Amino acid sequence: MCGISGFIQYNTNLNRISLENIIGKMIQTLIHRGPDDEGVWADEKLGIALGHRRLSIIDLSEQGRQPMISATGRYVIVFNGEIYNFRSLKKELEFSAGAVDWQGHSDTEVMLAAFETWGFEKSLERFNGMFAFALWDRQDKILYLARDRFGKKPLYYGWMGKSFLFGSELKALICHPDFENKINRGALTLYARFGYIPSPYSIFEGIEKLPQASFLAIKPNGDRNKVAPVCYWPLPDIAGEYATEKFKLSDDVLTENLETLLLDAVKIRMESDVPLGAFLSGGIDSSTVAALMQAQSAKKIKTFSIGFHEDAYNEADFAKKVAMHLGTEHTELYVTSSHALSVIPKIPEYYDEPFSDPSQIPTYLISEMTKKYVTVALSGDGGDELFAGYNRYFWGEKLCNQLKILPISLRTKLSKVLLFIRPSYWDKLFALLPVKNNIALIGQKIHKLGNILLLNDRVEIYRRLISMWDKPEDIVLNSSEPETLIWSKGISERFPEPIEYMQIMDMLIYLPDDILVKVDRASMAVSLEIRAPLLDYRVAEFSLKLPLNVKIRGDKCKWLLRKVLCKYIPEQFIERPKMGFGVPIDIWLCGPLRDWAESLINEKRLKQEGHFNADAIRQRWQMHLNGMHSHNQIWNILMFQAWLDKYKVA
Repeated sequence: MCGISGFIQYNTNLNRISLENIIGKMIQTLIHRGPDDEGVWADEKLGIALGHRRLSIIDLSEQGRQPMISATGRYVIVFNGEIYNFRSLKKELEFSAGAVDWQGHSDTEVMLAAFETWGFEKSLERFNGMFAFALWDRQDKILYLARDRFGKKPLYYGWMGKSFLFGSELKALICHPDFENKINRGALTLYARFGYIPSPYSIFEGIEKLPQASFLAIKPNGDRNKVAPVCYWPLPDIAGEYATEKFKLSDDVLTENLETLLLDAVKIRMESDVPLGAFLSGGIDSSTVAALMQAQSAKKIKTFSIGFHEDAYNEADFAKKVAMHLGTEHTELYVTSSHALSVIPKIPEYYDEPFSDPSQIPTYLISEMTKKYVTVALSGDGGDELFAGYNRYFWGEKLCNQLKILPISLRTKLSKVLLFIRPSYWDKLFALLPVKNNIALIGQKIHKLGNILLLNDRVEIYRRLISMWDKPEDIVLNSSEPETLIWSKGISERFPEPIEYMQIMDMLIYLPDDILVKVDRASMAVSLEIRAPLLDYRVAEFSLKLPLNVKIRGDKCKWLLRKVLCKYIPEQFIERPKMGFGVPIDIWLCGPLRDWAESLINEKRLKQEGHFNADAIRQRWQMHLNGMHSHNQIWNILMFQAWLDKYKVA
């Protein structure tokens, strides 16, 4: 794993030393992504410069250094990520091209040989991995930027004055002399809705994120207005094709096929020249990854989990049981409010953009702990999206069906009743029920249900389920909300089943721009590489072909994935309510974090800065303190305010 950056300086006469000085400063901001080495390359005739910070994982020798030049000298690359099938590609190249004079054994060198042999686009389609890279074609004078299928690795780009800039993180772009740090008000409105900024937008005007599964081709003397990302793996199209040809195989055959795919996906991600382990929450996804790792390892694998003293958020006991059964070498950390206080001031630095998924805190802390023992860790990310594991899939489907029957007058009355009782009181009420009937954080979920009862179709329901502020233009001053996929009727029409529609939307928005951003920034902050076997594109394409009744059967989500896991651990280990990777922010904000929060959303300050409707925010804050509202909306604003403190943007 690494950090990359670069630029093309249009219509300037900077010499090579000046170019290298600028790119050198840019990549210094990415040292956390690559603490082991750095390299720069520049061509003063065309004003192009590439920079790389290296976290050595495969081929620790000098032959793995970047920027790397291809054997013929045609291509120069800076690459962030891993190509997991590089060994099989290497054999293909040796077969088709004959003897190859390999200088080392890195995946980067294999990529360059692939470009030489198969060309850019055909090579890109063959890569199985997580990546963001810049490839300079010295012959055709084209700069290619590319990102992996699910967007695991980040890549920002844009024009600033006479310069085209790109980099793994915004902090690298900010260092360029031409950068202008002006807030994109539309992106801020999107942030208020989602708690993150979806692709292609960024918090800064003029800078975008390269969307997942896309590439960009830039010519130094080309027309910038004609440059647009090209998608090489169109997920809705692929899912739409598979919708007409769902597998008609027996449950046992499907289970065996999925297990075979997952075993290989895990195996190729265990390739490493440095120590590796796995995150383990005790849930289905991470337990499956850990089980398949241990099944293919001659020694005990290392597993890591995180816990909370607040029972409603604690999964550590479940993780420990799974670890003991599998026989892993297990390490755990219990998080307290003092841990959170130590992390929160660092969040704006790690994330660059406003980002308010509260599980960013435990994700950073588990990464920090894990890094003390290993350099690479496998995670269970992607299981919920691919195999239908989120509670909102159940809720969304039932609501879509039932709202058609219930008259609006009855729904309105029921909504008022559900919202009248505070979330904390709902929690206390349900705590009196038998444990098997308990649902984690039920109060927050009932309030969300109360708001949804007034909606009419699955597009509106999905939008409300994933929104923090459902009318963000009422919160962000002088703004309008840009178009995103959640407003697309086309996708809804292509996927009439509510659950399949929500899965596709999550794969396009929530997964790449929340989950994967959270994991990438938190882990890279401590120079830890995270790999996600469940997001192997072969596994994804397999899941898209599955009929819904093998993803959800009865009251069991991720049914087929459970079938695989139950070959390795007893079923009772995973029979528990889904919790997610939540943190007790609601409790902390009323206690140890209260003064910190008050300082950020002080009414006078909010009005002076002019970004938000101060009255609305103060009202929500008071409602939260009184136990009448969940913390999500307030945390959303607090994280922006903390980011603003760090970057001092007008």
